[in-house]
Amino acid sequence: MEMRELRYFVAVAEELHFGRAAERLGIAQPALSRALAGLERRLGVVLLERSSRRVRLTDAGAVLLTEARAILAAAETAERRTREAAERRPRIALAVKAGTAGELLAKVLDAYAAHPGACAVDLLLCEAHEQRELVCSGRADVALLHLPFDTVTGLDTEALLTEGQVVVLPGDHALAGRTAVRQAEVTAAPGPPPARWPAPDGSCPEGPGVAVRNLTQLFQLIALGRATVVLPASAAVDLRRDLVAVPVTDAPPVTTVLAWLPESRSRPVADLVRVAATV
Repeated sequence: MEMRELRYFVAVAEELHFGRAAERLGIAQPALSRALAGLERRLGVVLLERSSRRVRLTDAGAVLLTEARAILAAAETAERRTREAAERRPRIALAVKAGTAGELLAKVLDAYAAHPGACAVDLLLCEAHEQRELVCSGRADVALLHLPFDTVTGLDTEALLTEGQVVVLPGDHALAGRTAVRQAEVTAAPGPPPARWPAPDGSCPEGPGVAVRNLTQLFQLIALGRATVVLPASAAVDLRRDLVAVPVTDAPPVTTVLAWLPESRSRPVADLVRVAATV
């Protein structure tokens, strides 16, 4: 199997849609279909069941998805560490869910940059629940995670910020003019059901709400009246002008943490964590 084929397969397996996968990869859909059909022929198995309405992973496809993710992660890690060795200069790869903790992240990076001996920090902007996988696979040295939404099992952590949550609504929504609301009011208000985020394994739970993978996509759907969401207040700091954020007084607090592998012996990571804890 070629790395290119594995990247193609993972994209289709995660999107379960050839058109979206082709757009994500930046290639033509017929070329993607031919590549995966060729992979199935050479392996002698069916990886994807296709119909006019849906694409579904077979049992063999589910196994390959797990293995392919591990192979691609190992290749990316090898490439990054090889380049770091050639540069003879340590770097930190920090995984962050795109659109979250913007103000906190900026303060942490600025404080660390002023620290004696600070090294370069590469930001890995990712989608929901990908940060932990990036750390566990070695593609990232450290990640910003958000409790209770993300799991930190098997990782060491340092708490940085605890905050409340807000509901994000179109500007003309019935609750948009309120100074605060309760969760029951959000649930009872007319309008679309809450959006569905991917689970830690990448799958999206069943439900009536639209499935989303990032905040840009989500805010567009909210503005169109197709979704609602309750999320950490910091994620709504720079909202587009046609949306409003209303505090939800009884929503559980969200704690942002830095997380890293317990076996890490990286001095730059230790310095970053120590500096972040003081911000």
